[in-house]
Amino acid sequence: MTTTAVRSRTAPGTERLPGVWGLGLRRGALEIRQFFRQRDQVVFTFAFPVVFLFLFASIFSDDVEGAGIKASQLYVPAMMAAGIMSTSFQSLGISIAVERDEKVLRRLRGTPMPPAAYFLGKIWLVLVTGILETAILLLVGTTLYDVHLPSDAGRWFAFAWIFVLGLTGCALLGIAVSSVPKSSKSASSVVVLPFLVLQFISGVYISIDTIPDWMLNIGALFPLKWMCQGLRGVFLPDSAQVLEQAGGWEFGRTALVLGAWCVGGLLLCLLTFRWKNRRDG
Repeated sequence: MTTTAVRSRTAPGTERLPGVWGLGLRRGALEIRQFFRQRDQVVFTFAFPVVFLFLFASIFSDDVEGAGIKASQLYVPAMMAAGIMSTSFQSLGISIAVERDEKVLRRLRGTPMPPAAYFLGKIWLVLVTGILETAILLLVGTTLYDVHLPSDAGRWFAFAWIFVLGLTGCALLGIAVSSVPKSSKSASSVVVLPFLVLQFISGVYISIDTIPDWMLNIGALFPLKWMCQGLRGVFLPDSAQVLEQAGGWEFGRTALVLGAWCVGGLLLCLLTFRWKNRRDG
């Protein structure tokens, strides 16, 4: 059969549409462009953890007895972990709730775009913003607070999987929690409050060795505590392990918990995600 004969069988306008991954990439590019067009949101997103890092690191700058580090150095990996959760859990939890309330999700659901492409677009957005947020905090930490970059490939590998698993788990949790607010007006309160509480009981704002064990045990049920601990293990010397609840970095347990949240977060999304508000029927 000739090429001409094959072409003659293809009717005009029936070219194959891009697959899910291709549509997800295009959707992600759209999400990223829309994000960077909102300059106030961009400034707030990237400046918030940097400002808090500067405040806490300036207030608490003394040496930590027996740990071989300054108190200010503890805040660099902690703020990096909080930044990852902020650009994933908090960002998606609020933005998707707003899009649902404004019926953006309902309109998208009525298009030929596969639902998976929408979520892939969101993942691309949090990946780009998470990388930029982490890079900015790492630059500030190494420049101003004497945090040293890892010198061996093993710790860089640990940094990579902590970032990927933490970002993925928090993003899925953010998608799931977006179904909790009843309207866009309540989205910020519903999402920000648990995130703020987790920051206090997971070692972001308060040194882990000064938090009561029962609070740490609650925090250990969620990914933020393990991201903080894992990133401390990447960027701080081994002498700082004495500050941890278990006296070690526990990379294996960190991987287990973060991996479990990726699986659990996906199940929660499948069980709870809605394309329209409850009041819309």
